[in-house]
Amino acid sequence: MLPNGSGDFVDDHDYPATTEELIEEYGNRTLELPNGSETVGDVLARLESETFETPEDARLALSCAVSNKAIGRIGYSDRDPAPLGSPYAPDAVSF
Repeated sequence: MLPNGSGDFVDDHDYPATTEELIEEYGNRTLELPNGSETVGDVLARLESETFETPEDARLALSCAVSNKAIGRIGYSDRDPAPLGSPYAPDAVSF
């Protein structure tokens, strides 16, 4: 899940498992992110209650629910031009 292995506990749990079970069991564990850290409980609390059938389901849910601490520059994309009026658009340059 995370390159530093902070989410490896997901593979050791018995499945199926609910969001609440994972929060109860691992809620205080810390996920180390590129720009800080969050607890498993904080991350899973952002999701609706669901049942995870496999470790991959739980890993995907954790990956999708982490905050912007898990990404680089917010709003940055080297693929698409910034839309007009975007606060992330580069300053206009006159030649």
